[in-house]
Amino acid sequence: MGSLIAPRSRSAPQHGFTLLEILVVVAILAIAAGLVVASIDRDERGTLDREARRFAGALDYAARRAQLRHETLGVSVDEHAWRFWVRSEGRWRALSDDELLTPRALPDALAGQAVSFGGQPIAPQTIVPLRASGRNEPYAFRLASPTLEAIVSADPMNRIAVSGPQPTAQ
Repeated sequence: MGSLIAPRSRSAPQHGFTLLEILVVVAILAIAAGLVVASIDRDERGTLDREARRFAGALDYAARRAQLRHETLGVSVDEHAWRFWVRSEGRWRALSDDELLTPRALPDALAGQAVSFGGQPIAPQTIVPLRASGRNEPYAFRLASPTLEAIVSADPMNRIAVSGPQPTAQ
């Protein structure tokens, strides 16, 4: 008697990739592309824009905190950083009890500068007050890279504005 098992058909070996293999390759490429974009994203305009908006947000938060807690806060900017202050017992002391208002070092390519308070030029590192009443003198600060600048300013009602980045005024 013959065997009841059907003979195996000899088919050509399978070529190609499985869906899982393709998905793994796509995921690896996406991660690599993300790393490349992150390293390229260090452009001057983007860095300046992010820092100016971050500073504007901190100023807005500080002004609201001053009103809510009935305290006088202050802000100063120098070439390398900005810092928030609190007024107590007639003296300014560095603010240390609020994580959002800790001193912030500017990226290496940027420099900061106090521009004006109450419509008048001010000296570097002047502490600009943020009053508990919420009514402040208008003020402005400048953040700049070698070729671009952004102005972060506030009106008497603490409405913060960012103008720029734009080419540095000569």
